[in-house]
Amino acid sequence: MKYNLVSLSVIATMLALAGCSEDISAENKSSAAASQEVSVENTLLQEWKGPYQGLPAFDTVKLSDLKPALETAMAENLAEMDAITNNPDAPTFENTIVALERSGKLMNRVGTFRGIWRSNMSTSESREINAEMAPVLSAFYSKITQNEALFARIKAVYEGEEMKGLRPDQQRVVQLTYDGFARNGAALNAEGKARYAEINQRLAELYTKFSNNLLADEDGYTLYVTKDQLAGLPDSVVTAAAAAAKADGKEGQYAFANTRSSMDPFLTYSTERDLRKTVWNNYYNRGDNGGEFDNNTIIAEILKLRDERVGLLGYDNYAQWRLENRMAKTPERAAALMESVWPAAIARVDQEVADMQAVADAEGANITIKPWDYRFYSEKVRKQKYDLDSSEVKEYLQLDKLREAMFFVAGRLFNFEFTPVQDGTVPVFHPDVKVWEVTDKTTGDHIGLWYLDPFARKGKRSGAWATTYRSHSTFDGDKNVLGSNNSNFTKGPEGEPVLISWDNAETFFHEFGHALHYFSSNVTYPTLNGGVRDYTEFQSQLLERWLLTDEVTSQYLVHYKTGKPMPAALVAKIKNAATFNQGFKTTEYLASAIIDLKLHTTDPENIDPDAFERETLTALGMPEELVMRHRTPQFGHVFAGEGYAAGYYGYMWAEVLTSDAAEAFAESPGGFYDAEMARKLVDHLFSVRNSIDPADAYRLFRGRDAEVGALMRDRGFPVK
Repeated sequence: MKYNLVSLSVIATMLALAGCSEDISAENKSSAAASQEVSVENTLLQEWKGPYQGLPAFDTVKLSDLKPALETAMAENLAEMDAITNNPDAPTFENTIVALERSGKLMNRVGTFRGIWRSNMSTSESREINAEMAPVLSAFYSKITQNEALFARIKAVYEGEEMKGLRPDQQRVVQLTYDGFARNGAALNAEGKARYAEINQRLAELYTKFSNNLLADEDGYTLYVTKDQLAGLPDSVVTAAAAAAKADGKEGQYAFANTRSSMDPFLTYSTERDLRKTVWNNYYNRGDNGGEFDNNTIIAEILKLRDERVGLLGYDNYAQWRLENRMAKTPERAAALMESVWPAAIARVDQEVADMQAVADAEGANITIKPWDYRFYSEKVRKQKYDLDSSEVKEYLQLDKLREAMFFVAGRLFNFEFTPVQDGTVPVFHPDVKVWEVTDKTTGDHIGLWYLDPFARKGKRSGAWATTYRSHSTFDGDKNVLGSNNSNFTKGPEGEPVLISWDNAETFFHEFGHALHYFSSNVTYPTLNGGVRDYTEFQSQLLERWLLTDEVTSQYLVHYKTGKPMPAALVAKIKNAATFNQGFKTTEYLASAIIDLKLHTTDPENIDPDAFERETLTALGMPEELVMRHRTPQFGHVFAGEGYAAGYYGYMWAEVLTSDAAEAFAESPGGFYDAEMARKLVDHLFSVRNSIDPADAYRLFRGRDAEVGALMRDRGFPVK
């Protein structure tokens, strides 16, 4: 996810940046004047033109313009702050809070292009620019978030009589804005502000370095094999690997990138145990290989700086500060949820390993199950217990058909229509990117555009994510949404369907849930498009549940050769196996989430991240046959920025909501397509975004708080 630069409160909250206040008016005026001279020629500074309320010119922008564009946008944004603080009128909601909501438009536009060059189209040149600009941007945000005159005006509105008469959503904007400044050092003394700013500048450098190191280890460990090393791999995997090798200039070989979408099927199907070990080591040692791209010393410094920074604000540890405005509220509550699930998860792992070892012994393999064997023998157990073959399931999971299925669900629940936009009509940053117009099915009203960038390539960060290039708001004219989904599927030969695994299909639906959250927004102010981290994954996790509904399986899960729908018997097998391998899935996730929380509640002085990870997992009783989903040196969620820092637990917090909400749909008269439940879903859980406290929003939907028992039932764990 990319941070939203439109709103200062979002900047403050998501980037946690601050600094010293000073009189910068003269500097800003001269910088703003200078910016006028370069803006005409700089491709990134141009107003977005064309249809659909204007579009980012991805096809004509130049990377060489990024640095001067950022400098110009920063100068303009600081001048906007001066205009607010120099207003002689008493602070009001309109002249202070709304003025802040209106600011930063140019910065947001430039940030969109910067995000593409960081995530989708990274190069050595773009990484150098981002490394250079990271501390500069940090200093810029510091000038805003700790501007004493600006904070004084915000505080005056927050504490003033006008606040009582504002609408609830307006009060929430004021609250979020005030918290964004106050929680990021706006009330510190001059010495504290100066140190706070120094810390943020250094952290910005470290986050960029962490990301660049991780990308280098992903790009640098592609495995190339020959035809005689492909035993066990399905045809679809082999075909995709051949195409990937050809694209790398190694025709005749087979390439397996160091990404999850490539690693996972190789470990599941390859009968070459030594190669499985190589692929496993390459993937799980990213950022932990020693040398120039090792992330351990970076992590240690990040932890110390985060701890020092929140100490300036009076908090005992980083997690305490981070969770204060989340649904969990405290590290103790987050830990309690994970600790309630952990024993059942590792107990299930013991059962799964025993089943796998029995299969290996029966085959005369003469091995002890190791981490690189888990997926391989798990697949054998799946076939044995449930007569379910993942490679057979994959034949019904065509990427294009799954996309159509997502559109179908969006139409039934949200009344959205997705219509493909003709190639060349909308600028894109890579030929792989396709675009659809989103409209209301009933009225035909335009809602926005959906960009899809589905395939892996060099310079694209791993994983799957959703983001926006423009978010919805109405306070300054009705703004449409430019939403984007990004994946790393392996592209097959031209003209052949791309087949993906069941897990990847669920992830595809998951990320589309984020997009539907964007397109559903009916908020007035940009800040309200933000989210509470342990809640924002809920909506996307919930959408995964529609993948296995009858309406989807019968129409869109069709065989890539015959076109026939997935047989009812195979659907039944998938449903029967729904709790299969939940020990592995739950434990690998929880291990990462628990380590994250413990790293941010522990004194970081002299910490050795590798040793901490090993010792903590040993104390937890971590099964030796598997590893954390994201090992510490590659934990980009936590160390490439602060989005999920001390908050990775949020996926499970959201999963409790997901399981509980799914039961509500399952119990309704119309099931997962019940019209009344769909209305409540949109009205209370999607369209409101962050204009209401998430706990209150969920109660409006469900009539009560979520209950953890639904999660345990979903995973086949005993419910206490």
